[in-house]
Amino acid sequence: MHVKLVRYTLLTFLCFIVSASVAREGTPFVTVDDGRFFLNGKEYRYVGTNLWYGAILASDGNGGDRVRLAKELDDLKALGVDNVRVLVGGDGRDSIPSHIAPKLQTAPGVYDEKLLTGLDRLLVELERRDMRAVLYFNNAWEWSGGYGAYLDWVGFSGDVMSSDGSGKMKHFDKTPVPTIDGWWEYMQYVANFITNDEAKRLAANHVRNIVTRVNSITQQPYSTSKAIMAWEIANEPRCFINDSLHRAKFVEWIDSQSRMIKGLDPNHLVTTGSEGKHGCEESTELFRAIHTLPCIDYACIHIWPNNWGWIGQFNQNYDADKTIAEGMPDPIVENVRAACDSTQAYIEEAYDVLNTPRAGEKTFRRRPVVLEEFGYPRDRFLFTPGSPTSGRDEYYRYVFSVIYHTGKIAGCNFWGWGGSANVRHTIWQRWDDYVCDPAQEEQGLNSVFASDTTTLNVIREFAETLKR
Repeated sequence: MHVKLVRYTLLTFLCFIVSASVAREGTPFVTVDDGRFFLNGKEYRYVGTNLWYGAILASDGNGGDRVRLAKELDDLKALGVDNVRVLVGGDGRDSIPSHIAPKLQTAPGVYDEKLLTGLDRLLVELERRDMRAVLYFNNAWEWSGGYGAYLDWVGFSGDVMSSDGSGKMKHFDKTPVPTIDGWWEYMQYVANFITNDEAKRLAANHVRNIVTRVNSITQQPYSTSKAIMAWEIANEPRCFINDSLHRAKFVEWIDSQSRMIKGLDPNHLVTTGSEGKHGCEESTELFRAIHTLPCIDYACIHIWPNNWGWIGQFNQNYDADKTIAEGMPDPIVENVRAACDSTQAYIEEAYDVLNTPRAGEKTFRRRPVVLEEFGYPRDRFLFTPGSPTSGRDEYYRYVFSVIYHTGKIAGCNFWGWGGSANVRHTIWQRWDDYVCDPAQEEQGLNSVFASDTTTLNVIREFAETLKR
């Protein structure tokens, strides 16, 4: 017991020393000091994007397209985007509706070597362009496997309350598919990941395997890669059930994962992947708890005005031919101001909750806040590349102005980059080109394409402003 306590204390000390780091002159890694990022002795503020499929594009198997990868990275670099947020890889059984393919981890600790090499190659290509990646391991949502895959692997089955209002329970032997079985059913079921020690053990093994990997192309450990800015525990991790047990287990899991990662790789930053208060059961206290842990270097928030009802509710029916009718008001354009107001309030609350010391708090330190996901639909809820984006452009312009003028956001990654993708179907089908919209969403819903010239101009102007 005493040995464990000593180890825990030493690792906590290591996390504070490394994470509260000075802005070391000449270091090739991004560091944190007094609520700001630094790189090579200078403050590092960035505009980035989400490119979850980057490692798949870099691979030689199904879905791989190295020519497209090079073009996308070159186009992003020319745009001033030098940071990408990337999924390490999907998990679980194949051929599940709404899941991405191919999967990196097909069974616990069993990997598709082509995809691992793709991840290696992606890091090489990023390093050549002096770009950086935030790499996330897990997912609270179904589209890449994540929580549900680990529960399936340990043989979990359980009962959840039906969403049909009947008050009846439903039994599942496998993780429910939300687009078939219901989102409420899915969320109740995967909440069991947080309390299932065996599922979390498998997830920790995966993290350990990746963090300690040696790049097969450069023969250098990932821990020395200049292309990695940060390791991220999961995409939008949640406890899903708002009771004291799940909240406590959630904080405990984030703490243990971050300590393990920092112990394996003290060079790179560690963060959560959280949406902020909205991903913490609407609790600012829970948001603060997971982002003030000793081995968490910076905080994340995500903002989704459409998903969260900030621009009103309207029909989203997965059919590009049945969007908002001509002659009808377009809430995406008309309600953009409401989205902007709610966005500013969300940013300010997150920053103030995290960076205001509490009375008697002896170990308080400021942490940067990153807006690592934000998106906005196209006008009239269209999905086609190049279709009008006046509402999106206004929203992006506002978000960038808040970031620049308030200084409360240290970096951002818009969602997401569709680039030169050829969109063939409204809902993704196997081996369609990847855009950033996951397989269960309309392809083009929130993605920025190379043909979206007005949006690209907004992004380019902001990137140039940051570098002045």
